Amino acid sequence: MLAVLTAAIAPALALLAFFYLKDKFTEPLSLIVKTFILGALLVFPIMFIQYGFSAENIGESNVIHSFFISGLTEEFFKWFIFIYVIFHHTEFDAHYDGIVYGVSISLGFATVENILYLFTNGMEYAFARALFPVSSHALFGVMAGYHFGKAKMAVRNRKWNIALALLLPFFLHGTYNYILASISSYWLLLLIPFMIGLWFAALRRVKHANERISINRDAKKIMP
Repeated sequence: MLAVLTAAIAPALALLAFFYLKDKFTEPLSLIVKTFILGALLVFPIMFIQYGFSAENIGESNVIHSFFISGLTEEFFKWFIFIYVIFHHTEFDAHYDGIVYGVSISLGFATVENILYLFTNGMEYAFARALFPVSSHALFGVMAGYHFGKAKMAVRNRKWNIALALLLPFFLHGTYNYILASISSYWLLLLIPFMIGLWFAALRRVKHANERISINRDAKKIMP
Protein backbone atom coordinates (compact mmCIF):
# COMPACT_ATOMS: atom_id res chain seq x y z
CA MET A 1 0.00 0.00 0.00
CA LEU A 2 2.80 2.42 0.92
CA ALA A 3 4.58 1.69 -2.36
CA VAL A 4 1.42 2.44 -4.37
CA LEU A 5 0.82 5.69 -2.48
CA THR A 6 4.43 6.76 -3.00
CA ALA A 7 4.36 5.93 -6.71
CA ALA A 8 1.05 7.78 -7.11
CA ILE A 9 1.97 10.91 -5.16
CA ALA A 10 5.67 11.40 -5.98
CA PRO A 11 5.26 12.51 -9.65
CA ALA A 12 2.74 15.20 -8.72
CA LEU A 13 4.91 16.55 -5.90
CA ALA A 14 7.95 16.59 -8.17
CA LEU A 15 6.10 18.54 -10.87
CA LEU A 16 4.60 20.92 -8.31
CA ALA A 17 8.07 21.58 -6.87
CA PHE A 18 9.42 22.17 -10.39
CA PHE A 19 6.88 24.88 -11.21
CA TYR A 20 6.86 26.32 -7.69
CA LEU A 21 10.64 26.80 -7.65
CA LYS A 22 10.53 28.59 -11.00
CA ASP A 23 8.56 31.37 -9.30
CA LYS A 24 10.91 34.29 -8.66
CA PHE A 25 8.85 35.31 -5.62
CA THR A 26 7.51 32.14 -4.03
CA GLU A 27 3.90 31.88 -2.89
CA PRO A 28 2.89 30.94 0.68
CA LEU A 29 3.01 27.17 1.15
CA SER A 30 -0.25 27.27 3.13
CA LEU A 31 -2.10 28.53 0.04
CA ILE A 32 -0.35 25.99 -2.20
CA VAL A 33 -1.44 23.20 0.15
CA LYS A 34 -5.00 24.57 0.26
CA THR A 35 -5.35 24.69 -3.53
CA PHE A 36 -3.75 21.24 -3.87
CA ILE A 37 -6.27 19.77 -1.39
CA LEU A 38 -9.20 21.50 -3.10
CA GLY A 39 -8.04 20.06 -6.42
CA ALA A 40 -7.83 16.62 -4.83
CA LEU A 41 -11.36 16.87 -3.44
CA LEU A 42 -12.71 17.68 -6.90
CA VAL A 43 -12.19 14.07 -7.95
CA PHE A 44 -15.23 12.84 -6.03
CA PRO A 45 -17.99 15.13 -7.37
CA ILE A 46 -16.53 14.77 -10.87
CA MET A 47 -16.56 10.95 -10.57
CA PHE A 48 -20.21 11.15 -9.46
CA ILE A 49 -21.16 13.38 -12.42
CA GLN A 50 -19.30 11.19 -14.91
CA TYR A 51 -20.90 8.07 -13.45
CA GLY A 52 -24.31 9.70 -13.91
CA PHE A 53 -23.61 10.37 -17.58
CA SER A 54 -22.40 6.80 -18.02
CA ALA A 55 -25.48 5.34 -16.29
CA GLU A 56 -27.71 7.31 -18.66
CA ASN A 57 -25.68 6.13 -21.68
CA ILE A 58 -24.68 9.70 -22.48
CA GLY A 59 -21.31 10.11 -24.11
CA GLU A 60 -20.94 6.82 -25.97
CA SER A 61 -19.35 8.80 -28.80
CA ASN A 62 -15.58 9.20 -28.34
CA VAL A 63 -15.82 12.90 -29.18
CA ILE A 64 -18.55 13.58 -26.60
CA HIS A 65 -16.86 11.55 -23.90
CA SER A 66 -13.33 12.82 -24.56
CA PHE A 67 -14.12 16.51 -24.88
CA PHE A 68 -17.25 17.10 -22.83
CA ILE A 69 -17.87 14.41 -20.22
CA SER A 70 -14.20 14.11 -19.30
CA GLY A 71 -12.33 17.18 -20.57
CA LEU A 72 -14.89 19.91 -20.00
CA THR A 73 -16.16 18.55 -16.67
CA GLU A 74 -12.70 18.30 -15.14
CA GLU A 75 -11.35 21.57 -16.50
CA PHE A 76 -14.50 23.51 -15.60
CA PHE A 77 -14.34 22.46 -11.95
CA LYS A 78 -10.63 23.32 -11.73
CA TRP A 79 -11.35 26.68 -13.42
CA PHE A 80 -14.20 27.34 -10.98
CA ILE A 81 -12.01 26.62 -7.93
CA PHE A 82 -9.39 29.03 -9.25
CA ILE A 83 -11.99 31.77 -9.77
CA TYR A 84 -13.62 31.22 -6.39
CA VAL A 85 -10.53 30.74 -4.20
CA ILE A 86 -7.54 32.38 -5.91
CA PHE A 87 -8.45 35.00 -8.48
CA HIS A 88 -9.34 37.74 -5.97
CA HIS A 89 -6.86 36.63 -3.30
CA THR A 90 -4.29 39.24 -2.21
CA GLU A 91 -1.43 36.75 -2.71
CA PHE A 92 -2.29 36.51 -6.41
CA ASP A 93 -0.34 39.60 -7.40
CA ALA A 94 1.94 38.55 -10.27
CA HIS A 95 1.52 36.91 -13.66
CA TYR A 96 3.44 33.75 -12.74
CA ASP A 97 1.34 33.24 -9.58
CA GLY A 98 -1.50 32.08 -11.81
CA ILE A 99 0.68 29.26 -13.13
CA VAL A 100 1.69 28.15 -9.63
CA TYR A 101 -1.91 27.97 -8.39
CA GLY A 102 -3.25 26.50 -11.63
CA VAL A 103 -0.68 23.72 -11.46
CA SER A 104 -1.39 23.13 -7.76
CA ILE A 105 -5.13 22.65 -8.32
CA SER A 106 -4.54 20.40 -11.33
CA LEU A 107 -1.96 18.24 -9.57
CA GLY A 108 -4.18 17.84 -6.52
CA PHE A 109 -6.79 16.40 -8.85
CA ALA A 110 -4.24 14.27 -10.71
CA THR A 111 -2.83 12.84 -7.47
CA VAL A 112 -6.11 11.40 -6.20
CA GLU A 113 -7.01 10.18 -9.68
CA ASN A 114 -3.60 8.47 -9.88
CA ILE A 115 -3.95 6.86 -6.44
CA LEU A 116 -7.35 5.39 -7.36
CA TYR A 117 -6.05 4.15 -10.71
CA LEU A 118 -2.94 2.45 -9.31
CA PHE A 119 -4.85 0.80 -6.47
CA THR A 120 -7.31 -0.57 -9.03
CA ASN A 121 -4.94 -1.54 -11.85
CA GLY A 122 -1.55 -2.12 -10.25
CA MET A 123 1.92 -0.63 -9.87
CA GLU A 124 3.02 -1.61 -13.37
CA TYR A 125 1.23 1.47 -14.70
CA ALA A 126 2.99 3.91 -12.36
CA PHE A 127 5.65 5.10 -14.82
CA ALA A 128 3.26 5.59 -17.73
CA ARG A 129 0.79 7.39 -15.46
CA ALA A 130 3.51 9.76 -14.27
CA LEU A 131 4.71 10.41 -17.80
CA PHE A 132 1.33 11.07 -19.39
CA PRO A 133 -1.80 11.71 -17.26
CA VAL A 134 -0.12 13.36 -14.27
CA SER A 135 2.17 15.59 -16.31
CA SER A 136 -0.63 16.47 -18.75
CA HIS A 137 -2.78 17.72 -15.85
CA ALA A 138 0.13 19.88 -14.69
CA LEU A 139 0.52 21.34 -18.18
CA PHE A 140 -3.21 22.01 -18.50
CA GLY A 141 -2.82 23.88 -15.21
CA VAL A 142 0.01 25.94 -16.70
CA MET A 143 -2.21 26.94 -19.61
CA ALA A 144 -5.09 27.92 -17.34
CA GLY A 145 -2.87 29.74 -14.86
CA TYR A 146 -1.06 31.68 -17.57
CA HIS A 147 -4.29 33.22 -18.82
CA PHE A 148 -5.58 33.80 -15.29
CA GLY A 149 -2.33 35.67 -14.66
CA LYS A 150 -2.86 37.82 -17.75
CA ALA A 151 -6.44 38.51 -16.68
CA LYS A 152 -5.36 39.49 -13.19
CA MET A 153 -2.51 41.79 -14.18
CA ALA A 154 -4.20 43.66 -17.03
CA VAL A 155 -7.75 44.96 -17.38
CA ARG A 156 -7.47 44.81 -21.17
CA ASN A 157 -9.00 41.59 -22.53
CA ARG A 158 -9.67 40.37 -18.97
CA LYS A 159 -12.89 38.52 -19.80
CA TRP A 160 -11.30 36.93 -22.85
CA ASN A 161 -8.31 35.68 -20.84
CA ILE A 162 -10.61 34.28 -18.14
CA ALA A 163 -12.48 32.45 -20.89
CA LEU A 164 -9.22 31.19 -22.41
CA ALA A 165 -8.22 29.85 -18.99
CA LEU A 166 -11.07 27.37 -19.47
CA LEU A 167 -11.25 26.94 -23.24
CA LEU A 168 -7.58 26.18 -23.90
CA PRO A 169 -7.20 23.46 -21.22
CA PHE A 170 -10.58 22.03 -22.28
CA PHE A 171 -9.45 21.72 -25.90
CA LEU A 172 -6.05 20.24 -24.98
CA HIS A 173 -7.55 17.84 -22.45
CA GLY A 174 -10.18 16.70 -24.92
CA THR A 175 -7.56 16.17 -27.62
CA TYR A 176 -5.43 14.14 -25.22
CA ASN A 177 -8.43 11.95 -24.31
CA TYR A 178 -9.48 11.55 -27.93
CA ILE A 179 -6.03 10.31 -28.94
CA LEU A 180 -6.24 7.61 -26.26
CA ALA A 181 -9.85 6.68 -26.99
CA SER A 182 -9.92 6.66 -30.77
CA ILE A 183 -6.54 5.55 -32.04
CA SER A 184 -5.91 2.42 -30.01
CA SER A 185 -3.17 0.95 -32.21
CA TYR A 186 -1.11 4.09 -32.78
CA TRP A 187 -1.90 6.24 -29.73
CA LEU A 188 1.71 6.36 -28.58
CA LEU A 189 2.92 7.66 -31.96
CA LEU A 190 0.54 10.61 -31.63
CA LEU A 191 0.64 11.11 -27.87
CA ILE A 192 4.42 11.51 -27.62
CA PRO A 193 4.63 14.45 -30.09
CA PHE A 194 1.45 15.89 -28.52
CA MET A 195 3.09 15.84 -25.08
CA ILE A 196 6.37 17.27 -26.41
CA GLY A 197 4.45 20.12 -28.02
CA LEU A 198 2.47 20.65 -24.82
CA TRP A 199 5.65 20.83 -22.74
CA PHE A 200 7.19 23.26 -25.22
CA ALA A 201 4.13 25.53 -25.17
CA ALA A 202 3.87 25.38 -21.37
CA LEU A 203 7.54 26.20 -20.77
CA ARG A 204 7.29 29.17 -23.16
CA ARG A 205 4.43 30.48 -21.06
CA VAL A 206 6.41 29.91 -17.87
CA LYS A 207 9.28 31.94 -19.31
CA HIS A 208 7.00 34.71 -20.55
CA ALA A 209 5.12 35.00 -17.24
CA ASN A 210 8.39 35.29 -15.32
CA GLU A 211 9.66 37.90 -17.78
CA ARG A 212 6.52 39.96 -17.17
CA ILE A 213 7.32 39.97 -13.42
CA SER A 214 10.76 41.43 -14.12
CA ILE A 215 9.39 44.06 -16.51
CA ASN A 216 6.71 45.15 -14.02
CA ARG A 217 9.18 45.40 -11.16
CA ASP A 218 11.67 47.40 -13.27
CA ALA A 219 8.88 49.76 -14.34
CA LYS A 220 7.93 50.39 -10.70
CA LYS A 221 11.53 51.24 -9.83
CA ILE A 222 11.69 54.11 -12.33
CA MET A 223 8.24 55.54 -11.64
CA PRO A 224 8.39 59.09 -10.19
